[in-house]
Amino acid sequence: MINDKELLAMIRDPKTQREGFAVLVSQYSEPLYWKVRHIVLDHDDADDVLQNAFVKAWTNLDSFQGKSSLSTWLYRIAINEALDFLRRKKQMVNVSTEDEPGLASRLLADDYFDGDQIQAELQEAVAQLPDVQRTVFTLKYYDNMKYSEMSKVLSTSEGALKASYHLAVKKITDFFNRKD
Repeated sequence: MINDKELLAMIRDPKTQREGFAVLVSQYSEPLYWKVRHIVLDHDDADDVLQNAFVKAWTNLDSFQGKSSLSTWLYRIAINEALDFLRRKKQMVNVSTEDEPGLASRLLADDYFDGDQIQAELQEAVAQLPDVQRTVFTLKYYDNMKYSEMSKVLSTSEGALKASYHLAVKKITDFFNRKD
């Protein structure tokens, strides 16, 4: 595994740029996939979003200023792509993903979903959250990302993130209480 500093040097050098980007894709595909997957939920959608994120990263390599880490920059691109995807999906279908029936059943039938009934129901509850709360919840719950890092990735205050997470947890708890 190549550290971000060495990887960035490879990417900035025209002679090794393509090789460096291939290494970047190799190193970050899986962690970015799971961040995106927890937001968009569907495997095929997550693959499409991830591909778009890497294309956007490639086309914007020259604009990366190094003010944040390479991983933070990539996470920001991938998460923004996932949120943009959800917005486009809602506009195209004109039905919110919050109202999708049978999400737990669809996830259990998905070959790429390796969870159980409880995990599927949790995903159904998470899908009902507003996009920002869903993103904050997934970054905190699944990735155990610190609020300080989340603040850099999402460009918002730690206080707002904590409030979003608290509201998300309350809504998820209410979802499970209604099921009982």
